Amino acid sequence: MKLLRVGEKGKEIPAILDENNKLRDISSHIKDLNPDFLNFETFSKLKNLDLTKLPEINNSQRIGACVNKPGKFVAIGLNYSDHAKETGAKIPSEPIVFMKSTSSISGPNDNIVKPKNSKKLDWEVELAFVVGKETKNISEQEAPDHILGYCIVNDVSEREWQIEKMGQWVKGKSGDTFGPIGPYIVTKDEISDINNLNLILEVNEKKMQNGNTKNMIYNTNFLLSYLSKFMSLQPGDIVTTGTPAGVGMGMKPQLFLKSGDKIKLTIDNLGEQNSKVVTE
Repeated sequence: MKLLRVGEKGKEIPAILDENNKLRDISSHIKDLNPDFLNFETFSKLKNLDLTKLPEINNSQRIGACVNKPGKFVAIGLNYSDHAKETGAKIPSEPIVFMKSTSSISGPNDNIVKPKNSKKLDWEVELAFVVGKETKNISEQEAPDHILGYCIVNDVSEREWQIEKMGQWVKGKSGDTFGPIGPYIVTKDEISDINNLNLILEVNEKKMQNGNTKNMIYNTNFLLSYLSKFMSLQPGDIVTTGTPAGVGMGMKPQLFLKSGDKIKLTIDNLGEQNSKVVTE
């Protein structure tokens, strides 16, 4: 299944993409794609729906964030060796964990707002997964039973705030619109091998990032098990798993986003994002 939220900001309704790529309204079955409904029991019921009997939605409508009001937005840093190398960092001996504020979340095609005092705004295409049930102290083998589905995240980053200011990475990762997610949550049955997906990011039609999840240092199952040793995770929590090489910070000379830039992200089987940078 491919599940998404469509409509004006703050007025989105839950929808499903049918086999003919038509949007179908599922609001008569679930209220929203939020922690109350992002679980295996709900998804099992949705899987058995006759989609042809559901109201069709005009596919020209805005697509909102595919998860509404998650409890946590967890991120993994330097999880591709080529990205660590380009930034001059050592390969981490265990996952680097930081948080993005949930207020950074936006729709996959919404504008990315460059703050007035931002000097080094950067891009990062990432695979993310959505947790489907209460998770604490689980093994790597148990992890697949806790992952509800996958989506695209652009881990937008203000590098000066992230690296040159004192403190943790979170303040360079949490600006409003710094977390476009979606367009949809794709359930596991639609992905043959999560460890072999191509990730591509273009800026103004120039390919900047071209990676594959097979090159992740720590895969999704390991990451969920690892995180569960330090914190519990709940249905609807989002974990974004790091980015391959090709970010602006790693270029010589460095290149950062400016107003008017257009960004396109794609991951195999997960759709695409298309955003434009605007100044605050």
